[in-house]
Amino acid sequence: MAPSFSTPLKFLFSSLLLIICIMVCETNCETQPPKPNQTLVFFLQDVASGPNATVSIVTGINGRDWSYNTFGTIFVVDDPVMLSASPSATQVGRAQGMLIASSLDGLNVSVVMSIVFNSFQYSGSTLEIQGISRQRENYRELSVVSGTGRFRYAKGTVGLETLSYDAPTTRSIIRLTITLV
Repeated sequence: MAPSFSTPLKFLFSSLLLIICIMVCETNCETQPPKPNQTLVFFLQDVASGPNATVSIVTGINGRDWSYNTFGTIFVVDDPVMLSASPSATQVGRAQGMLIASSLDGLNVSVVMSIVFNSFQYSGSTLEIQGISRQRENYRELSVVSGTGRFRYAKGTVGLETLSYDAPTTRSIIRLTITLV
């Protein structure tokens, strides 16, 4: 005959097992938020046309021109994120997302973008950016609404400053100043 345990002993072992499981889960599931008041500076290399375009129109309102200042036009973006403004600088990731011409007068673009890091200490991490970009202004500010990996639970702002624009090649260099709080 198999040995049996009394009900109080079963309860004690079950409770002890539950406490151990909770402690192990809390220890293994802890995440570290990003360092507060951290500032990161990167550069986007943006090309709007040609065979190496990193921004492309997906769709717009039927019967209207599809352009950067036409209400309802939707773009996708996959810009390289670099350590400096030089086109030959080290790439640390990609800025991937959507731009939507969201104001009737064409002055504002709604931005939903992920900075996907693929090298250095941030490899595998992302920063999630969202907000309205006033495209006629040289300096725009958007929100950092979250992140993953090293940037889990990130909050803050990202300043986008157009450093240069070359109309014949449609190439822009945009400085990203990311401030995490």
